[in-house]
Amino acid sequence: MNRPASGMREFELGAAGGGPYGITTGPDGALWCTLVHAGGIARLATDGEATVFPLANPAAAPSIIVRGADDALWFTCFRDGTIGRITAGGELSSRPVPSPFGLAAAPDGTLWSTELNADRVWRLDPDGTTAPIDLPTAGAMPSMLAVGPGGAVWCTLNQGNAIARVDTGAIHELPTAGAAPVGITTTPDGAAWFAEIGAGQIGRITPDGRIDEYPLPDRAARPHAIVADPAGGCWYTEWAGNRLGHISADGARVTSYPLLTPGSEPHGLTVGPDGAVWVALEIGRVARFAA
Repeated sequence: MNRPASGMREFELGAAGGGPYGITTGPDGALWCTLVHAGGIARLATDGEATVFPLANPAAAPSIIVRGADDALWFTCFRDGTIGRITAGGELSSRPVPSPFGLAAAPDGTLWSTELNADRVWRLDPDGTTAPIDLPTAGAMPSMLAVGPGGAVWCTLNQGNAIARVDTGAIHELPTAGAAPVGITTTPDGAAWFAEIGAGQIGRITPDGRIDEYPLPDRAARPHAIVADPAGGCWYTEWAGNRLGHISADGARVTSYPLLTPGSEPHGLTVGPDGAVWVALEIGRVARFAA
């Protein structure tokens, strides 16, 4: 079902072509966003005021950003081979990790990152220790990560067409061939929801490994990122459809909301401190949607 996006607004973010990509809510009540093309991190207040913090390497390609247990913002720099950290005051630092892309933060302060160019996930402990975890796959391209209740660590295997449970070593193949999962999130019931960019579906896996798949009305929408909502459902971005989507907790209701700017290339999204959904648009904007 498509609905008019009457609650949609857009904000310019950084210089044209900066490439907003990942986004999360910070401890200061603002939105923090990676600028994948400009090599920077942007802070966006809910009133639209933006501040950009340039990285030392403009070609670092900052991608995924999360709020850590230490209330700093952590982000992957794929081309720089680092995981960066920025405080709410703008202080920057980094740690080396090979070709990092996906990133997730655990309540105990641990960070988990995917090594996109290898079948490997990295665990970064608060004491500075970094440890690789090899996956029992070949060429699977581990992409995004999510940490669930009880220390469960879920990972999408984009080219492996599967979901990995990193903490147990289990690999769960998807029923649909060529699903190419990317974004993943968890809900309080222990399930993980994921976006199948290749199949135009949203998937759900339970702690015991049961997988359900929900086809989208537009199978060519190429869903990319996904985030849980407070009611147990999920919001997701339709990269090719230029829409924001929502799926109910039981998977029975799927609703899409068109974005205001054509060809905006929506990627990461987060539920903001104001309860609205904020979406990073690679075209150079951030969208805010209040349902």
